[in-house]
Amino acid sequence: MGLFHRINNRIEGLAGFEARGITRVAPDERQPASLIADLQVAILWFGANISANNLTTGIFGPLVFGLGFRDSVLCAVFGCLLGSASTAFMSVWGPQSGNRTMVALRFFMGYWPAKLPCLLNIILMIGYICLNFIISGQILSAVSGGTMTTAVGIVVVALVCWLVATFGMWIFHTYERYAWIPQLLVLFVLIGCAGPHFDTTLESSWEDPKLLAANRLSFLSLCLYVPQSWAAAASDFYVYYPERTSPWKIFFLTLSGLFTSFTLVYMIGIGLASGVASNPAWEAAYGVSTGALLLEGYGGLAGFGKFCGVVVALGIIANSIPGAYAAALGCQVLGRWGKAVPRWVWTCVLVVVMLVCALAGRDHLMVVFGNFLALMGYWVGIMIWIVVMEYVLFNRMRGYDWAKWEDKSYLPVGVAALAAFLLGWVGAILGMYQAWYVGPVAEKVGGSDIGFWLGSAFTLVSYPPMRFVELKMIGR
Repeated sequence: MGLFHRINNRIEGLAGFEARGITRVAPDERQPASLIADLQVAILWFGANISANNLTTGIFGPLVFGLGFRDSVLCAVFGCLLGSASTAFMSVWGPQSGNRTMVALRFFMGYWPAKLPCLLNIILMIGYICLNFIISGQILSAVSGGTMTTAVGIVVVALVCWLVATFGMWIFHTYERYAWIPQLLVLFVLIGCAGPHFDTTLESSWEDPKLLAANRLSFLSLCLYVPQSWAAAASDFYVYYPERTSPWKIFFLTLSGLFTSFTLVYMIGIGLASGVASNPAWEAAYGVSTGALLLEGYGGLAGFGKFCGVVVALGIIANSIPGAYAAALGCQVLGRWGKAVPRWVWTCVLVVVMLVCALAGRDHLMVVFGNFLALMGYWVGIMIWIVVMEYVLFNRMRGYDWAKWEDKSYLPVGVAALAAFLLGWVGAILGMYQAWYVGPVAEKVGGSDIGFWLGSAFTLVSYPPMRFVELKMIGR
């Protein structure tokens, strides 16, 4: 036995270590049903997303899109609801199939075409966690008064994320079960301390109705993208749940966890942004970094405020762990060579990549954040629509033999899915509105980012007829 195999066996033999990769969890290997397990569904998503990185999304409403308090709140709530429902729909396949999200996607898009969303999801998770590391580093640096650099803060958060994600599902669920409690408490402290400075009378800065509508839609889409980004990993965390777990129960528990957490932090972010114009201290802090603005919200609490800032910064770890875990599984889905490498090795490699990228981009957070969040929403929405249509229109009555997750002769060929996915991207490109590119359709509708909506429309129109022809000609 080689040295690597001996090391691998030693590591995978550690107590609480999850050795399983993308291999399907058979029904007789699942955990028994329990109330605690059911509640963990909602707690997982709530705890993972009441974090400062999602708070940053809310800041974009008043400070980037020029929206007033009321406009920002309405766009955030409805965008969050749509995005959370998308992820909740994708989460139901975990208990039913026992397969990870990107493995289950093979049953809807085919063995080979499903690799494209898988690759995009790995990139998505790497980028998203890089942003998390940067925001955590900024907050820790602000707490220390600059004695700790942002780079050092990034390294600290990355190390904790690496440890929990490497051990896997047991320690992951245990961490998420309790990590939300101190997070929620310090957020309530922030609301009490900063709330009196929120400007709820702030009006949108756009006088032209077309420009106002364009920015409303752009911000609503942005608030949709963030919770929806979890859809590509949603069922990864439910594969150990009983096969007969009610899909509706999983859907509504996931929806409640996502919607309540995102809505809470979006509102706080909008409130902080609304007070920047009327509070010189907040404006100066925002000029330093988003983390400094958040810490300034605790102004007047002295040392306790700094303690709260540390808790907020470390809370972003809970948001990073699921992404690192899912990205490592995605590397195994890409091919047999990927599957041959243990999940923990992929986790180590990816965290190093995330750490390097975060250190390199730590001085350009808001630019990267704005461009990245929009891009990540396009393809996830296209993927979800293909899954919805394949299930509702073509396969609802036949069902799936989930044990055949590697059987290429059973899985769809995927020509229709791949073509619809690419056509959806054509629509997204035509409708995207970014600093570095404006699609022709986006330009004609007043500069609104309609990439998600146009991409969805192209997919919805193109997939059904192409899939019908594919089934007639090929039969699967």
